[in-house]
Amino acid sequence: MSIRPIDVARTDGGPQWVEAVATPEGVEVWWDEPRPHEGGRRCVVRRLPDGSRADALPPGWNARNRLVEYGGRSWRPLPGGGLVFTNWSDQRLYRLDASSGKAAEPVALTPEGPARYGDLYLPPGRAEVWAVREIDDARDLVAVPLDGGPLRVVARAHHFLMNPRLSPGGTQIAWIGWNHPNMPWDGTELCVAPLSPDGVAGPHRVVAGGPEESVAQAEWRDDGSLYAVTDPTGWWNVHLVHLDGSPSRNLTPLDLEFGAAAWKPGLACLAPAGESLVVVYGTADHRRLGVLDPETGGLREIGGDGHTYWASTVSAAGGRAAAVGATPYTPLEVALVDLGTGGHEVVSAPKSLPDRALLPTPEAVTVEGVHAHLYPPAGVAGPAPYVIFVHGGPTGNQPVVLDLEIAYFTSRGIGVAVVNYGGSTGYGRAYRERLRHQWGVVDVHDCAKVARGLVQLGRADAARIAIRGGSAGGWTTVAALVHSDVFAGGVAHYAITDPESWAAETHDFESRYLDGLVGPLPETRQRYTDRSPLLNAARASGPCLMLHGLEDAIVDVGQAERFTAELDKHGKQWALLTFAGEQHGWRREETIVAVLEAELAFYGLIFDLETPGVPPLTLKGRA
Repeated sequence: MSIRPIDVARTDGGPQWVEAVATPEGVEVWWDEPRPHEGGRRCVVRRLPDGSRADALPPGWNARNRLVEYGGRSWRPLPGGGLVFTNWSDQRLYRLDASSGKAAEPVALTPEGPARYGDLYLPPGRAEVWAVREIDDARDLVAVPLDGGPLRVVARAHHFLMNPRLSPGGTQIAWIGWNHPNMPWDGTELCVAPLSPDGVAGPHRVVAGGPEESVAQAEWRDDGSLYAVTDPTGWWNVHLVHLDGSPSRNLTPLDLEFGAAAWKPGLACLAPAGESLVVVYGTADHRRLGVLDPETGGLREIGGDGHTYWASTVSAAGGRAAAVGATPYTPLEVALVDLGTGGHEVVSAPKSLPDRALLPTPEAVTVEGVHAHLYPPAGVAGPAPYVIFVHGGPTGNQPVVLDLEIAYFTSRGIGVAVVNYGGSTGYGRAYRERLRHQWGVVDVHDCAKVARGLVQLGRADAARIAIRGGSAGGWTTVAALVHSDVFAGGVAHYAITDPESWAAETHDFESRYLDGLVGPLPETRQRYTDRSPLLNAARASGPCLMLHGLEDAIVDVGQAERFTAELDKHGKQWALLTFAGEQHGWRREETIVAVLEAELAFYGLIFDLETPGVPPLTLKGRA
């Protein structure tokens, strides 16, 4: 028995944002979830205190946006049960009123045009939604009246902004901003400005952060102080920042991460809950949910008996916390947790899962200082074929949660090793910055170290080890193929294959990312040349399968086309599959199935394995 690709497609992804809302009847929970079987849309779901659950977004509407291309917080529940959200097809803001009878239709709040909106926030006491607006490569903070009136610019400051927050007294505004060439995990500034009676920010001052300190989230404590998740110690800890100029205080002086990389503006690892704070914290191996007493620094875990990993989204109301948890055997699911007792219940709809016997048991290992998670293959004694999984980012990580994509391969006798290489988050800034100016070197070496370690342990067959990844993980895949001799082949999903051309053609958010990953241009151009998989394709150690969406605005499909053309020119084997209607990542059920089947067929070819039930794959180029 094996896991089917349709099983993977129907459990793919999880909630990105949650919100708890206190009502007279109890606590409501709202979240969004992917719908691969509905064309990949994201639907907002509402769960009432009586336990009933219903879609809050009508069919055909998709609560996504393209803020910094990856998207920011895309919806907020309105008092009384309504919803404000951004819609994917036109990027406009909409209001949807609650309706007890006939389904209401969303009403546009913003005009047609090139603007994108994200990181939505409802300022208390104001009948408007605040959002970061993006037009081309410029961003500002705007207020959009909920009655559909003209929008107002609240603040213009940095090249990038996120986390708008109104002070309890309504007279000040805080936000987080940063400028090129920094990424938000490199250095950001927590800003505070007075807010005029007409709702416009005055001159701001920086109260935390800087060029080498990353403020990931901030929430007001009172009119004179904020809680800020920031990393002057090298770890994202919770700090109390005073506006009177007195020193800030680290409330969680631990070598643990209480924050995460802000790829999508709107993340929430911290949520005020009366006199306490609900926090998400830990490492990439074990991420916890807890309650923090800001006065004493006492930290009490509340989610340990049900889930071993909690995502970077949490909300609190009515003595409860809404959060998203998972285990190695259960997918990301929404839970409502009692802040006092720690008791919790899963409130999202259960997913149909394969038999537990088909799921691998992960093993956290460290190989020469490199963090990895091993997933052994089913039914294989002795050295087995293995695939090194490389996460994207590269500033990110792969947590230990149920991933049926991994189980799809392990259930067929192919082992998987997930490598959180140097540069990954979850292990502090020092580990994250191992990749500084070393992209294409450290990540490749770390993946090769883990592969060789598996061989030395007798777990992997040295002749049957492949590497695969998406986006930046796709880069590491093709870089490992041309800069090492460890891998028999590689599968690259929407991969960067030439860093210099990618930096010139990609979107604004990442256009200076390579300054820190490789080096500034033109001073360090030789590094780009030396590390480019495209320019070194003749050295590929094995065949390559390239998979790419035709609407990808982050990594253009030309990256894959040019690389496969170079492989062909040098007599290397390759295949390229492209998918209409897909962007940077797979969202449609039919695409997920096709991608998995093609990848399995590829491993069948390079590992000499039988792959019954999947369409054959033909490699081009000389065998």
